[in-house]
Amino acid sequence: MRTVENRARYDRNRLRYPSDLTDEEWALFRPKIPRAKRGGNKRSVDERAVVNGLMYMLSTGCQWRAIPHDLPSRGTVNHYFCRWQDDGTLDR
Repeated sequence: MRTVENRARYDRNRLRYPSDLTDEEWALFRPKIPRAKRGGNKRSVDERAVVNGLMYMLSTGCQWRAIPHDLPSRGTVNHYFCRWQDDGTLDR
């Protein structure tokens, strides 16, 4: 409930987009992301930015090609979306 006491908890004014994750939300989501596979290159993509891209798409209903340029590329967001959907990450 949005009362005067917890109004700051729901404040999204500091975020680029209303769909971006707050630090508190990211702390809950981060442990659910699988680690990079062993033996491969280290991840060069910011996982939080990928999740913010997914959240932007889900909240706005935009097309893949309409993802803003300050988020990861549509190919990167789409790759992680398909990967996390297949391995059950999004269900968790």
